[in-house]
Amino acid sequence: MNRNTEVVVVGGGYAGVMAANRLTLRDDVRVTLVNPREFFVERIRLHQRVGGTHEAVRDYREVLAEGVRLLVGTVDRIDAAGRTVVLADGGSVGYDHLVYAVGSGSAEPRVPGAAEYAYPMGGLEEAERLRPALDAAARTAPVTVVGGGVTGIETAAELAEAGRAVTLVAGRVLGPSLHPRARRTVARRLGRLGVRVLDGPEAVVTAVTRDSVRLSGGRELPSAVTVWTAGFGVPDLAARSGLTTDALGRLLTDETLTSVDDDRIVAAGDSAAPSGLPFRMSCQAAVQLGPQAARTVLSRLAGERPAPVSVGFVAQCLSLGRHAGVFQLTHKDDTVRAVSVGGRTGAGLKEFICRGIPWQLAYEARKPGVRTWWAKGQERPEPVRGTGPAASATPAAPAGPAAGR
Repeated sequence: MNRNTEVVVVGGGYAGVMAANRLTLRDDVRVTLVNPREFFVERIRLHQRVGGTHEAVRDYREVLAEGVRLLVGTVDRIDAAGRTVVLADGGSVGYDHLVYAVGSGSAEPRVPGAAEYAYPMGGLEEAERLRPALDAAARTAPVTVVGGGVTGIETAAELAEAGRAVTLVAGRVLGPSLHPRARRTVARRLGRLGVRVLDGPEAVVTAVTRDSVRLSGGRELPSAVTVWTAGFGVPDLAARSGLTTDALGRLLTDETLTSVDDDRIVAAGDSAAPSGLPFRMSCQAAVQLGPQAARTVLSRLAGERPAPVSVGFVAQCLSLGRHAGVFQLTHKDDTVRAVSVGGRTGAGLKEFICRGIPWQLAYEARKPGVRTWWAKGQERPEPVRGTGPAASATPAAPAGPAAGR
């Protein structure tokens, strides 16, 4: 009698959920998703949680396939030799194959005082710490947001629209990933919201204190609450487990998302570095990489050669409060086009994407690998039923691009 193949997915974000759902194509595969929280975090809405306009969490039952077992726990170490995931509470889970999808979070700030006095917001717990700090400050108290990327821009706009006195210290360039036209649209909207934007060579933060932010140009800004959005990092789980990583700590893989150390381990999302050239950390890449990591596992179970990864970008979108936004079109390789949509239309497109991604996860849960608008001409693989790990199965088609950051 053939036993089921055990697949453990570490991390329950966008990539991990998509991978887990896609793996249910075979009913002889048992999927366990290990995640430190019992609910799904809509990370692209964390700035709204801070601003009080959205909770940014969902029940996993809304987005996870019924056959996926959810194990709430923190992974302390991956024992690749023993094919075991060791949990922080002393428990363990064995696996035949593992999907590494631990995502990303706030990078450790190297600026003096930032770790002690600034509030990062790369994850849910950080956003939850920031919200009461804002509530405790007077409505007129100065709030400084450090970081001119998408997260910094969205956070500054959300807080300003809520009536806060916000300064955005953008560093050398505001919105460096945007086309200059879109950048000007962002700057105009922030100005209308009352956000003071500081950028250029003298707008680099050199120190943070309890009540101020110091800049490279010598200025010192009063700051009752300092929000830190400058940069993202990844958990050190792979490095702690003795697996090969890139300089940032992402799991180093080949072009099929397979670890260079172990063909039983594949990676997906922000924590993957295929051939040392990772894709931009984004939900947009994660919802494509998750199914492709699952496809690599399913191909190996079918005795077939895994296909190389393929990710196509469509756009970057960001909200500028609840009534405006920017939808920046990109080429497939993520380079920006000169075309963008702003204003209320941009806000509507951003909200459409934010609502659409949980729908995409839920749809994958109900119909894993189904053909959709982004995969015309690709046939949905038939589920394999009870024929053992070595049974043949057509590899699932990769998920298509969902526009977004």
